[in-house]
Amino acid sequence: MAYYRRSGEVPPKRHTQHRTPDGGLYYEELMGEEGFSSNSSLLYHRGIPSAIVDATPWELPNVDTTANHPLVPRHLKLHGLFPGEDWKAVDAVTGRRLVLGNADVRISYVVAGEASPLYRNAIGDECVYVESGAATVETVFGALDARPGDYVLLPRGATHRWVPVDPGDGAPLRLYVIEANSHIDPPKRYLSRFGQLLENAPYCERDLHGPAEPLLVDGTDVEVLVKHRGSRGITGTRYVVPTHPFDVVGWDGCMYPYTFNVADFEPITGRVHQPPPVHQVFEGDGFVVCNFVPRKVDYHPLSIPVPYYHSNVDSDEVMFYCGGSYEARKGSGIGQGSISLHPGGHSHGPQPGAYERSIGVQEVDELAVMVDTFRPMELGEGGRAAEDPGYAWTWSGRGPAS
Repeated sequence: MAYYRRSGEVPPKRHTQHRTPDGGLYYEELMGEEGFSSNSSLLYHRGIPSAIVDATPWELPNVDTTANHPLVPRHLKLHGLFPGEDWKAVDAVTGRRLVLGNADVRISYVVAGEASPLYRNAIGDECVYVESGAATVETVFGALDARPGDYVLLPRGATHRWVPVDPGDGAPLRLYVIEANSHIDPPKRYLSRFGQLLENAPYCERDLHGPAEPLLVDGTDVEVLVKHRGSRGITGTRYVVPTHPFDVVGWDGCMYPYTFNVADFEPITGRVHQPPPVHQVFEGDGFVVCNFVPRKVDYHPLSIPVPYYHSNVDSDEVMFYCGGSYEARKGSGIGQGSISLHPGGHSHGPQPGAYERSIGVQEVDELAVMVDTFRPMELGEGGRAAEDPGYAWTWSGRGPAS
């Protein structure tokens, strides 16, 4: 995120001595993107950030995927993945269940009741949507408060952990996790050539909330789980580091974790139905993230407010339904916590009757997070376990031919 922030103690000039109170040196670390040619931040550590005392394999949760074959639209019921009270012993990192994925992006779901281990994703940025509950996200840059409706953006390589907190309403911490193989940023068309969010963007820098102050934690021989690339794809390593990684006394720059709440997204509307790009909030290599929020809808006197039928010839559409009532899907079985996967090669649109019922509607109360991908999405272990096998036939009212 090209928006400068400064937190804690930093020297007047970069790459110069920064002394501790007893005369020693803090250790400067540059955390940057694209080989010193893009956004970066400088962090000042009490300990040496490269130091490790042990490294062993970390066995990741199941990350295998299977093709969407035969090619059909699919409905996945995510709330069924963590039944009963099972979630209370689950953490937000090791408890993730892979729902969908391809070479560019992976989508997981988790309901968590325990604090996670310290964790670092060395493959790409993470964009985590908080469906319900609340958490403190402790990071090497400082702590973030995460509440329902927040996107939590965590840059590649930033050590962090998730600590659920009681939100006061008894709701568990439900997280929809979008993991990239790249960086995740605001769409380029929202930005000036210097990186400022433009006047026509649906949000601005005031809506982005980074860590307010450094987070300093003492500790020795601390475990950190690292997800990284391997010869056969995604793998993991369990480091032991001699001092706690949360030892940064100050940092500044344009790369850091932050939150953005979906309620601060200002929807773009028109006289007739607007295409999905007006709902875009973030982008990564090979995919975009959009959100559909409560809003007034099309105001042409002959408008049809629900989406027209459309063929995504270049992309798969993944919609996560996380609030309100999504009129276009009524009658399909989709509800809170559902995912619909509408693949490229399949023409999709509203359920039977929704087209007609929408005429005259002036506003909608819906909340959904959409990921459009430009490579086919495959089903992960969690997606296969959560599938509603009848969804593909809901437009015709008939099952497969016998």
